[in-house]
Amino acid sequence: MTAPQHGFLTALAPAHRDRLAALAREVPIPAGARIFEEGGPADRFWIVRSGGVALDVHIPGRPPAVVETLGEGDLLGWSWLFAPYRWHLGARARGEVRAAEFDAGRVRAACAQDPAFGLAVTALVAEVIAHRLQATRTRLLDLYGLPGAATGGAAG
Repeated sequence: MTAPQHGFLTALAPAHRDRLAALAREVPIPAGARIFEEGGPADRFWIVRSGGVALDVHIPGRPPAVVETLGEGDLLGWSWLFAPYRWHLGARARGEVRAAEFDAGRVRAACAQDPAFGLAVTALVAEVIAHRLQATRTRLLDLYGLPGAATGGAAG
């Protein structure tokens, strides 16, 4: 697979980007497909090539709340990098999606084999996690009219 010229992979040095891209395979994801469920095994991840994906969180007694929508170039899934390798959110395709799919075990093995590569991938995924945490908090506060929605006062 050729590395995209924008999005998640562009933050990596070219050698690391090429190494990660070599572990990918192109996959179609049908419109409306449930890609993964919150709490399910996180054994792969994707970089969205086209289309959109809604990330949602389970709230007891309510329908799942969409906390973020991902598009071209975005990383779909980060739970594969940290034990216990379970999804923290759910995901559904919002139309036909094309994505680069990665086997999490193979990528973790490549990270262990090359510490510089592993550090680069981990740092990049950590940035995604920080962004998603803030987006989730903001969206839930907005959805349920909770105090603090406008302040963005999430501690690090």
